[in-house]
Amino acid sequence: MTARLADIAAQAGVSEATVSRVLNGRPGVAAATRESVLAALDVLGYERPVRLRQRSAGLVGLITPELENPIFPALAQVIGQALTRQGYTPVLATQTPGGSTEDELTEMLVDRGVAGIIFVSGLHADTSADMQRYDQLRGQGVPFVLVDGFSPKVRAPFISPDDRAAMGLAVTHLVSLGHTRIGLALGPKRFVPVLRKIEGFQQAMRDRLGLTPEETEELIQHSLYTLEGGQAAATALIDRGCTAVVCASDMMALGAIRAARQQGLRVPQDVSVVGFDDSPLIAFTDPPLTTIRKPVQPMGQAAVRALLEEIGGTPAPPSEFVFLPELVVRGSTASAHGVQPRGRASGSAGSGGSGGSAGSAT
Repeated sequence: MTARLADIAAQAGVSEATVSRVLNGRPGVAAATRESVLAALDVLGYERPVRLRQRSAGLVGLITPELENPIFPALAQVIGQALTRQGYTPVLATQTPGGSTEDELTEMLVDRGVAGIIFVSGLHADTSADMQRYDQLRGQGVPFVLVDGFSPKVRAPFISPDDRAAMGLAVTHLVSLGHTRIGLALGPKRFVPVLRKIEGFQQAMRDRLGLTPEETEELIQHSLYTLEGGQAAATALIDRGCTAVVCASDMMALGAIRAARQQGLRVPQDVSVVGFDDSPLIAFTDPPLTTIRKPVQPMGQAAVRALLEEIGGTPAPPSEFVFLPELVVRGSTASAHGVQPRGRASGSAGSGGSGGSAGSAT
C-alpha cells in the first residue's frame, strides 16, 4: 500500500498524505488536486475506489463503417477517451458486410436511450443517399455529429479533414521530386471525400504542372478502399505511365506497393507511393510509407465537444469544422528517374496537422 501511495503521489506531484485523503474521501483537498490524484490512478492502472468512480452521464453511440482499416479504431479510441473523460459511456457500433446497416444500428442505439450519436464516414458522405434519415433522427430529439463527409441538406455539426489541401501537399511533394506523371487512386466517386480529393488533385496538377482537368482524367482511377482496391487502381495507373501514385488511404497505398512489385518495379526507385491517414504502424511498413496524416486527435476531440454542446442544449450554428492535414515524408517516395529533386523536404512538412483549423466549408 505504501509503495502504491508513493507511485500515485509521484505521478500526481502531491504528497502521500494528500493521496491518502483523496482515496479515503476526506475533505480539505482542492478540486484540481483531487482530479490530479484520480488521473494518476487511471494512468498507473489502479482502479478507483467505488465511492470515487464517476457515474455515467449517459451512453453515446459511435457508428463506424468497419474496423479493418486501422484509422477507424484510432479515431474510435480518441472519441471514446474524450467521452469517458466527460463522464459518458461510449458504445461502439460497427457495420459489417451482410450485417447491420447504419439505420439498424441507429435504431438500436436510440432504443437504448443514448444521449447522442457520432457517425464516422456514414451515409452522410454518400451523395446518392437519402439525407432524410438524419432529419428523422433530429425529430426524435437525438443530438448527433457527422465525421468525414458533408451534406448541405443536413443541419448538424460536421467534422472533416481538408481533403483538397491534402492532395495539394501530396502533388507538391511529388512534383518537387521531379514527377510529372502522377496518378490518383481513390474510392467510388459518389462519396464527398472522394470528390473533394479529385478537386484538390486537379487544382494542384494545374498549379504545379499546368494540366487541365481534362488532361488529368486518365490519371484518376476509382476502386475500393482496400488493399486489393489499391492494387487494382495502381496497376491501371502504372500501365498508363505513372511514376507516382497518390492513394486515398494507407490500405490502398499498401496495395499500390504490391502492384508495383508484381510488375517488377521497385518502390520508391521506380514508382513513388503516397498514402492517406497515417494509420497506426504504417511507419513500419516496407518501405515506410510517405503519407498524409489525418488529424485524428483534434478531429475526434472536436466531434465530442460539438456533441456535448448539442446534448447540453447550447449547439453552435450548423457548420463544417475543417482540419488541416500534414505531409509525413518517409521512404516510399523518391526522385523520378534522371531528375534532380527540387529541394526535397525531410521529416514532415505541411500545414500543421497537430492543431488543425476550423471553419465553415465553402
